[in-house]
Amino acid sequence: MNLTAGLAIYLTIWWLVLFATLPFGVRSQHEEGGPEGEGRDPGAPVRPLLLRKVLVTTLIAGIIWLGVAYLIIYKPIGFDQIPFLPKFNDSY
Repeated sequence: MNLTAGLAIYLTIWWLVLFATLPFGVRSQHEEGGPEGEGRDPGAPVRPLLLRKVLVTTLIAGIIWLGVAYLIIYKPIGFDQIPFLPKFNDSY
């Protein structure tokens, strides 16, 4: 795996983890009893805690990326060892 492939895989994992972590801990204006009025959406988050979520996302994505990189580089298990997948030619 070269640097470009590793970076592309990490960024893909990072975005997936970010979208998975965004809803955690979010309270809406309506749930908090915040001000309501013209131009305010009752479903808008009061404190989205984005910096904390970005840091957590970076940590989780790094751990997942290490696992994926290990699988790609050292190949401890091949596609042919997974029973429900069709057999592949190992000529790549």
